[in-house]
Amino acid sequence: MPWMDRRPLVWFAASFVTGSAAAAGLGARGALLAAAAAALLAVAAVLGKQASRYVAIACLIGLCLAAGSRLWAEARNVTALQELAAAAEADGPRAAYSADALGTIVSAVELDGDRVTFHMEAHAIHVAGRQPLERTRERLRVVLRLSEASELEVAAAWQRGDEVRVAGELSRPAEATNSGGFDYRRYLRSQGIHWLLQAKGAAALDVSSPAAERLTATALLGRVDAARAWLGARLGAMYPDEQSGYMQGLLLGIREELDPDRFQAFARLGLTHILAISGLHVAVFMYAVGGLLKLAGQPRERVLTALMLAVPLYVMLAGASPSVLRAGIMALLGLIAARLGKLKDGLHLLAAAAVLLLLVNPYYMESVSFQLSFLVTLGLILGVPPVRALLPKPKRGGWLLDLAAVTVVAQLVSFPVTIYYFNQFHLLSLLANFVLVPFISFVVMPSGAAAMVLGLVWPQGGQWLADLTSAANAWSFGLVDAMAELDGLLVIWATPPLWWVASWLLLLALLFRYIRSRASLLRWNGSGAEQPDDEATKPLGGVQSHSSMPDAAPIQYSGTRLPWLPLAGFFAAFAALLVYAADPHRLDRSATVSFLDVGQGDAALIRTPAGKHVLIDGGGTISFAKPGEEWRERRDPFEVGRKVVVPLLMQRGVSELELLIISHLDSDHIKGLLAVLEQIPVQAIWWNGSLKGSEDALELMELALSEGIPLYAPAAGDTLQLEPDAALKVHWPVKAAGEGAGAGAIPEVKEQNERSLVFSLTMYGRSVLFTGDISTGTESLIMENEQQRADAEGEGAGGRVDLMKVAHHGSRYSTSSEWLAFWQPQGAIASVSATNVYGHPHPDTAQRIQAAGARLWRTDQDGEVQFRVTEEGELLWKE
Repeated sequence: MPWMDRRPLVWFAASFVTGSAAAAGLGARGALLAAAAAALLAVAAVLGKQASRYVAIACLIGLCLAAGSRLWAEARNVTALQELAAAAEADGPRAAYSADALGTIVSAVELDGDRVTFHMEAHAIHVAGRQPLERTRERLRVVLRLSEASELEVAAAWQRGDEVRVAGELSRPAEATNSGGFDYRRYLRSQGIHWLLQAKGAAALDVSSPAAERLTATALLGRVDAARAWLGARLGAMYPDEQSGYMQGLLLGIREELDPDRFQAFARLGLTHILAISGLHVAVFMYAVGGLLKLAGQPRERVLTALMLAVPLYVMLAGASPSVLRAGIMALLGLIAARLGKLKDGLHLLAAAAVLLLLVNPYYMESVSFQLSFLVTLGLILGVPPVRALLPKPKRGGWLLDLAAVTVVAQLVSFPVTIYYFNQFHLLSLLANFVLVPFISFVVMPSGAAAMVLGLVWPQGGQWLADLTSAANAWSFGLVDAMAELDGLLVIWATPPLWWVASWLLLLALLFRYIRSRASLLRWNGSGAEQPDDEATKPLGGVQSHSSMPDAAPIQYSGTRLPWLPLAGFFAAFAALLVYAADPHRLDRSATVSFLDVGQGDAALIRTPAGKHVLIDGGGTISFAKPGEEWRERRDPFEVGRKVVVPLLMQRGVSELELLIISHLDSDHIKGLLAVLEQIPVQAIWWNGSLKGSEDALELMELALSEGIPLYAPAAGDTLQLEPDAALKVHWPVKAAGEGAGAGAIPEVKEQNERSLVFSLTMYGRSVLFTGDISTGTESLIMENEQQRADAEGEGAGGRVDLMKVAHHGSRYSTSSEWLAFWQPQGAIASVSATNVYGHPHPDTAQRIQAAGARLWRTDQDGEVQFRVTEEGELLWKE
């Protein structure tokens, strides 16, 4: 039988996934190229007798079917408000239009502080001044901000399936404005959503027909949401505050209540898969339900039938994410196969699940949970049997080696995808998964689920069991925190190219296959039985799989061991990939200056010719919360350092900062730096030598001191040679006589703008001037000081720079004509928010810059602006 004909469904699924990925990543032209390449491979497989013509044709049809399905979905995934979309593009990112929409809530309603969010399928949309849109099915993401605490109870009653009318403002979702940053518009588009409908106050939403009065599929899902929330509330009442959100996420997939710091600790150790309902959770659920039914004396057929009914209910109750859908489909197919008297086949089940999910929704291909779920499951099916075959088979404790094989294979498979999306890997991740995954899976999850169920009929008994689970949680939390706090073992990786990810996975697959092919020649000591050279599992209805190996002694090759030379070649290839990924720009001697878009704040990242990194400010979201409005506080509020700055630094492989420069201590420049100091090592800090009594400033300085980071307060005239081709020179402030003479001499300065550090950076002869938030008065003082220095040193007046950061975000009272004439910049960069209420940059300032012959870049319009300086001194830019 031809090789491919042994597993036709697997090859069909592989072709299907390839076609969907080609259409998603490369469009129609890429899909055509993939189809042409597949046709050539199909012909080669048939001629080489690796596949029958029927299997080859089926695979080619699968690829074309998947590509066509994705392209058809793309063609239909457009807004019905085409004219309004064109107007929004012309009007800019702040464009918003008064509108009201009538439709149905089609997602769970999330309430977080004063914000309510849900998805709505609008049947009619009325935009002010435009023709009403009737009989449509436009999906909207509704974001409603409550006005009063009393409205919380009203909002809590809204649910999926409600027929509602919402009045607010329509706007387009934001696109990514930083290179590699989160693209909110693309994310929503993958869910068929092209508009945000933002409203204020509970009165903006009117429920015309509650879900309880309607018998529709969406209304039934609303009841599932309500049951899920009710169970979540029960769990919340049974556990301490620091554990309630964790248990809701662990058992029900409710992530909204999870403590962000707890999630971060799990994420650092690569344990977040525990909190995402997946195959592990479905398996534990099936084991528990099946065990109970067997204890009740139910026959095997009845147990299988009950599980087939129970699994879909659990999938819905767990939130129906891509990972749980994959696990649920595989479980159902396996149960059906078992019910029909056939053995389960992991590869066939996985292949069928992939095809079914992508047929239902081709956009699942872009889901990180979908990718990780399928890749890790595939890796376990293909990799665990050969890896386990290399390990001993002791009479006792063999389960520890089984667990070790599963953990190692899962880590190897998930590693490239993890660093591609999350840019970090903790060296204790393997140990953490080896110890905590089985403990949480076989102790915490079953006892937590039992406590939840028992508490429904016997509250006190359920609480006793929950208390035991709490003790187990306390132990696991302590271990996670202890491991996660070892920052020296956390390795940051730049986002690798896709070819690198594919190379790693392909090399891993070849290694698994090599071990399996060698194992086919090995003999089991004491048995003499040779193992057949076959795939990881047998086809449906086949004989025993390799995953159920005989209890025998360790395998040996030709009576000794595996050949070391091929294995050395594999390890050398892996090492080469790791060396490249550790520093993909090691041969790039160009320098870069990136002005990041952090909204109404400043942040700039410098990469020197030698690959050192300097960060200037870190942005910061200013809070306008008032006393007595604690109800507005969100569980995980947006914080620019944690959500924007740190992810961008990690994506670019910033494993440490040679220097952190704090221009001054205002919140819009420093609040994001708290997350930076917590997650990225900093060698030294420059700051303006003053203190400010604000909470943000004091917390930042205390954190720097607790981390043992040296702080320096440079003054005008100071210089720092970072390396031969990169230097810093300070122009402001001027240190007053006697300042800094003692520990208590640091002045407290409430108004920090005029105390900003002003300095220039020179790399390969090109210079950039950073100006903080100074005004024209301070500009005059700096020019006067520079003039005096030039006279004393016999130099000409003026100081030419190539680029200038516009002071104070382009305030009307900064960047004077004299200042521009003194420095003669070719370009100027204004760091401003698209939604700022200050009118920055002021038209007068922009006009002065234009009159000086300099080009103006604005982060609100151009996003991140990146400048690159080559070894030859050529200055290039990218928006």
